[in-house]
Parts: sequence; C-alpha cells; structure tokens
Amino acid sequence: MKQVVQSYKTGDVALRDVPVPQCGSKRILVRNRHSLVSLGTERSTIELGRKSLFGKAASRPDLVRRAWDKAKKEGFLKTWQEAMGRLDTPTPLGYSTAGVIEQCGLAATEFAPGDRVACVGQGFASHAEFVSVPINLACKIPEGVSDAHASFGMLGIIALHGVRSANLSFGSKVVVMGLGLLGLLTIQMLRAYGCEVIAFDPSADKIQLAKQYGFKQVATDPAELDTLTSATTAGYGADAVIITAATKERGPVDQAVQLCRPKGRIVVVGTADIHPDRNELWLKEVELVVSKAAGPGSLDPLYELDGVDLPIGDVRWTQKRNLQEFLRLLADQKVDVQPLITHRFEIARAEDAYAQFIAGKLIQPIGVLLDYPNTATIQRTFTAATVQPKAGSASQAVQLGVIGAGLFGKALLLPALQKQADVALHTLVTGSGVSVEHTGRKFGFMHQATEASAVWHQAEIDAVIGLTPHSQHAGLVTSALEQGKALFIEKPLCTTEQELGVLEALAAQTSHLPLLFVGHNRRFSPHSVQMCDWLAKRQAPLVMQMRVNTGFVPATHWVHTEDEGRSRIVGEVSHFIDLIQCLANAPIVRVSAERISGDNRSAVNNDNVALSFKLAEGSVGTLIYSASGDKAYSREMTEIFFDGKTIVSHDFRTSELHHEGKTRSFKTSGQEMGYAQELTHFIACVKGTEQPTVSWAEHFATMRVIFAIERALATASVVSLVS
Repeated sequence: MKQVVQSYKTGDVALRDVPVPQCGSKRILVRNRHSLVSLGTERSTIELGRKSLFGKAASRPDLVRRAWDKAKKEGFLKTWQEAMGRLDTPTPLGYSTAGVIEQCGLAATEFAPGDRVACVGQGFASHAEFVSVPINLACKIPEGVSDAHASFGMLGIIALHGVRSANLSFGSKVVVMGLGLLGLLTIQMLRAYGCEVIAFDPSADKIQLAKQYGFKQVATDPAELDTLTSATTAGYGADAVIITAATKERGPVDQAVQLCRPKGRIVVVGTADIHPDRNELWLKEVELVVSKAAGPGSLDPLYELDGVDLPIGDVRWTQKRNLQEFLRLLADQKVDVQPLITHRFEIARAEDAYAQFIAGKLIQPIGVLLDYPNTATIQRTFTAATVQPKAGSASQAVQLGVIGAGLFGKALLLPALQKQADVALHTLVTGSGVSVEHTGRKFGFMHQATEASAVWHQAEIDAVIGLTPHSQHAGLVTSALEQGKALFIEKPLCTTEQELGVLEALAAQTSHLPLLFVGHNRRFSPHSVQMCDWLAKRQAPLVMQMRVNTGFVPATHWVHTEDEGRSRIVGEVSHFIDLIQCLANAPIVRVSAERISGDNRSAVNNDNVALSFKLAEGSVGTLIYSASGDKAYSREMTEIFFDGKTIVSHDFRTSELHHEGKTRSFKTSGQEMGYAQELTHFIACVKGTEQPTVSWAEHFATMRVIFAIERALATASVVSLVS
C-alpha cells in the first residue's frame, strides 16, 4: 500500500510502498477513502525535521542534557548510535481519515466489515491506503454524512474540546481569534450551542469565508476587535476568548486578557506565546487554559491502545464521544465543512501536494484532502528489489528472520547483526508498515512483512531473532518449538509463571529441542570472560556483591504494566541473575528479598530492592537494584571476594584483580556489554561450529529465580528453589 512518511532526520516527505499493517484484537483495519492534511500540525512537524542537528538540539535542550548524562556513563559511541536511531525513525503523517472497514479484531465487536468510519489519532489515522485503528479512535459515520466530510474528524474534535474547555453556557459571548480550519469549525460549533460569536483574523479572505457562514461580527484589525467586543458585550468583556491562531507572538494572549470580562476564561487551542502580565490576570481573575488535543483519553495508552473507556458518569465527553458529537453536528447540518475544502489530491500525487504546501504555492489553503482509489490490495509481505544477497553467501550464510525492531534493536542489535559474517538478513517483520519498510531498507533485508508467519513458515530461514515487546516472548518460544527453528530473543524468556509452566511442558514433549538464546549479553562481555578466567582456579566459594543504578522509570511506563512488562524485576533483573550464575558457575538455590516502602510513584518500590542469594556450590551473593540514584553516576559495579583475592568491575569498561597488594587491570576503550560477541556465538551455534553455553534447562531455571524473587518480595520470606 502507499503511505506518506516524513523522515525526522532530514524532514523530507515521501510516498512509500509499505506492507499493510496487522489489524489487532482491539482494532479495525480501514481502507481509507479520504484523509485530511492538518496544515498547522504537519507544517510544524516538517519544519522541525528540516532543522539541522544543532537546530533540533536547540529546540529540545532537555533531551540534550539527558543524552550528555547517558554518554558520560555508557560511552559517546553507544549514545550517539541511539540518538541517531531515534532521529532516523520515520514519522507517518496525518491523523484524520475516513473509510470503510475491511477487517475487525476479535474484540472490536461494535464494528463490522463494510461499516463506514471516521478515524482519528496520530500514528493511527495516517495518510495511507490502509490504517489499523484502535476501537476508541473510530466512530461509525451517520447516514447523510459523506466520507470526505467525516475525514475532518480530528480537527473537529480538537475544536470541540476547545469549546468545552471554555466552560460556556447558553448565550455566552465568545471571541475567537484565528479563522483557519480550527477557527472556522469553532465559530460554527459555538453558534450551534447558542453562543454569540465575535471573530477575528488578519486575513481578509478568512473573514470573507466567515461572512459566507453568516457571521457578521468579524474584524481584521486588533483595534477593531477591541471596539467590536466592547460594543457587543456592553463594555463588560467576553465570557471567553478562544485562541485558534498559530503564532509565536504573545500579542493574542495579551489582547485576550483585555477582551475578557472579570473572571472570564482564555482557551489556547492553537499555538501562541503564553507570557501574560500577571497583574492583568490578577486584576480580572482571568483563567487561562491550554486545551489538550481532542478531550479526555487523548494520548492515554489505556484508553487509546487498550480500548479502556472512561465511565460516562465520570467523564461525559471523551475523545470518542466528542467524535460522535462532531459527526452528529455534520449530520444535522449545524457544521458545514464543504466550503472549507480548498484543495484535493489523489494519494499518488501526495509528494507534489506537500512540495507545493511547504513552498507556499497552494493558494489560500484551508482544508486539503487526499483521496484514495479503491484499488489497493491487502499485501503484508514485500520483496525488496533493490537488496541483493551478499556475494557468495547464498549457500553458506545463515538466513535470519527478525521479528520486531524497536529503538534498542535498531540502535544496537541490528547494526551488530549487519556486521556479522556469514549472515543473510532474509525477512524483517514489524507491526507497522512504515517501520518495516524503513528499517528493512536501511539494514538491507531482502523481504519485509507485517505478519510473523512470513518468518516462521519460510523454509529458507534458519534462525529467528525476536526483538518484540516482553508480552510476546512466550509466543515466540512456542513458535520456535513448534516450527523447530533456532531462536534468539531479548530477555525475559516469558513474563508469568503460568507461561513458564506451559513452555516447560511443551519443551518436555519436544523430541528435538531447537537452539534457544535469551539475550543475557553480559556473560559474553570481554569483562565477564576475563573475570571468569580469573575465577577459573578458585578453591573456595565466592562472596559476590553486584550494584545496579538503573535509573528512574515512571510507574505509568509500560514496563510496569501487568499485561506488557509486568515489572523491571521480570523484564531486566534476569540479566544480573544470569551473570551471577555465570561467574559462580552454579545455579541459585535460595532467594530472599526486600523492597523499599515508598509511595510507589516518586520511587517505584519494586525498582528499589535488595536481593540475597545462595548458590548450589556454597557461594553467596547480593544484588542491589535501585532506580533512585543519579542517572549520570556509574550504572553497574561488581565485587567478588575469594581466596584472598578481590575482583572489581566497573560498567564493563574497567575490571581489576587485586591480590597481595598488586593489581591486574583489564580495560576496554568503551563500554563492552557483549552484544556483538553474543550474536557471533549464536550464529556459530546455528552453523554447528560451536555448542551453546546455556541450555534450555538453565534458561528455565533463571526465570524460576525471577519468580522466586517476586514471591520473596511479596511474602518477606526466604524462597527455596530446591525441594
């Protein structure tokens, strides 16, 4: 299918051929008929993308500071790679469409194939022939409303939420500053709800359009607006001023304060410099509100992604209910968008449309529609004609399929894979057509797909790399067992004890277990290898102390959600459990654990724990895992005491062996976490030239330790892993 994509790195806008996205359980797959170009939002997105690297940094100094702190701790090369990976992420443009449902997810029962729907949401209702839209971001289009008019949905509900934010009543007198698309929708809604409107825009053509709608109290000059407002309100001032203009000046907000009556309200729907004079606000007790997007639920993952509605008794006007109301206004002819459609382009001409738009060659644009022919087919696998296999590699190379390509994968794992000898990147699968096309092209995959079957059912593929969200890991392992393919997944192996039990049972029934790697890369670091060498001839058990200064992650982040990440204990701590067992060359047999008793918000309790372990051969260890420290401080340190010797390792950059007053040092030029070495070993195991260092049983045992830690934290008791 065709989709409009912007490169955030260069700002360029392109029309790409990408695979059709998956539908998803709580989603609908919609064949777009029309999509609306949001001139203000998309212009600012494109202009930011076109800025130089310095310009982007100047616009986000907060991110620069975070990158600097990260670089000091983890190395400049790694930080630079991650930063460039973020910049080199394609941005799907558009957030307001209308079309016909082709497929419904199993939980999307309010819809049916063939329904006409209006769709909203950045990253969902994009300029594409097909879009996969969550159920709370779509509504059926009423009879009598055309698809073209319904495609104004997102702009309509942004305007509608701005009106609601003004807290008006029947007969309220309202000033609207700015008569672009948002402003022209706003004045119609205000009239529909019984308000008296005074409109302002410096552009005579916008004023003329407002007059065509029947509005008479309009002004093009700020002084004229003052006079008109005073006359209309008998000198009291407006009940509210809604600013729908897009400007970097502070003039609109300053004038709005003057236009308001005492205890009036200013609502900023567009963009403006908000630095009003405090004394002026104080004198009138004017309230200033910035309207957020399209109403309650906007940008909330639970609402938008998981389809969890907000009770109507508590929240009357959610994002979806606002969309339903906007469509009703269209159906009742209270709002008319036909005069706002100034330009239309076929999707095939999208690049030309954007070139004209950015160059200022579109004459007086307001509503710009992209139209879609009813010819596209649902194709979820593409072959990249421009990618050729490595010379001489067709018969010898390990053919890899990769499922998932998040930030970590694109910044670290995929570049490392690309450098591996005797590897052919066969097929990349992600849920997003834009992401898979861009990433597949960047790293040289021969095929791109949006459904995992393109990997599992492809006989040519020797091994699979899984870089998906944690909740999908158990499913990947199940597929590997069923299809008999070698699998490398990022940690964790699974997220629940129930999943672990199912995997263990399935493995026990499998006569020939395929190769399985879990991404515990630290054991492959040159520093870990060196420490194991220093420990090779030890005589007595070890006393180990490991400290991880992991950095704060808010309680609302996906890593803490029950369905996705479970916790950082499940999602990350297995790294350190694996390393402790590797260094001791023995399994953990007993666990005790304590967590802090905080508010679970400013400090997430389970992210700040002290763990103690007993290992089978007699060693003991502790792990301090904390998210409450300074991110710029050293992240990881390991100390090991044995046989009159001490090993100290700092951040996989420096390791030392202290013995009899002497020190042996092992240093690397940068932080060496073992990613490349781990992949090299995996490829060698797939080829059969090396044997895996960790068995299925050991992977299962590591996860049992993780779940034992959870039980120990919950019960404040010692948990034994041996009967």
